[in-house]
Amino acid sequence: MTTGYICNIQRFSVHDGPGIRTTVFLKGCTLRCFWCHNPESIRPKPEVQFFANRCIGCGACVEACPEGAQGFDGNGLRTFDHEKCIACGKCVAVCYAEALVFSAKGMTAEAVVDEILLDRAFYESSGGGVTLSGGEPALQVEFSQEILARCKAAGLHTAIETAANVPWESLAMLLPLTDLVMMDIKHMDSAKHREAVGAPNALLLENARRLAVSDKPLLFRIPVIPTVNDTPEEVAAIAAFVRELHDLRAARHNGVSEHPAPITLELLPFHRMAADKYASLGWIYRAADLTPPTKEFMATLTAAAEAQGIPVHSR
Repeated sequence: MTTGYICNIQRFSVHDGPGIRTTVFLKGCTLRCFWCHNPESIRPKPEVQFFANRCIGCGACVEACPEGAQGFDGNGLRTFDHEKCIACGKCVAVCYAEALVFSAKGMTAEAVVDEILLDRAFYESSGGGVTLSGGEPALQVEFSQEILARCKAAGLHTAIETAANVPWESLAMLLPLTDLVMMDIKHMDSAKHREAVGAPNALLLENARRLAVSDKPLLFRIPVIPTVNDTPEEVAAIAAFVRELHDLRAARHNGVSEHPAPITLELLPFHRMAADKYASLGWIYRAADLTPPTKEFMATLTAAAEAQGIPVHSR
């Protein structure tokens, strides 16, 4: 059976596709967005996270750690040297307060789907299903493929959330098993894209064009990040690209289908709720000083996107 690394299986999710869904967050990503809301999913292998607010100071982890990564400072406060940690898990095993946890766990595709199917009744009553997110589900492509295949065999609606910064062949392996593709675009300027997320945008834009000529419903989810893409002009540029994809799909389906699968756009406002996750990993949260956009400003950006003639949703 195919196995992979899962950060979290989130039940009763209502923001990752239609209806009530289970969202499976897979480990590993090709981008390094400095505001990432799921930083525990970035690296491909499990890491130990330390949540200091849960620690009861029992010292069991200090005795268990073979590398000396766990300790106390001169003031009696718990310390964790992430550089020394080899993720052996001995500290996790003795942490009764669950202040030390793994960022991911290995699971078989069968076990993942067994958990997904616990909520089948809610999917059926709401038109929901399962969404593979991350991280990047196309990085664990065989694992994602088996999860989706088992879900389709069970009659579930399936969706993936992708940054599409992967070889097209990986995405193509998932498409036959996917009912909805959700993709995010951060910036149309490749240099600014690289500055924000650590990679240019040529590959993902080309993959977006390939997705546009497929027959899959396609939802572009745009994270609105202060200092990155939070101007009407920048949002309008992304919306104009999505409009081009819409026209490309319509032209390809001309004379074949009167109603090609929809291409839509959603604007997602930045939030700072991931700060404790960065601290748990020993990382600096570079987005700590950013101010989330107001509803009024999001309305302005929505209007700028709608002016490009594409359906827009905003939270």
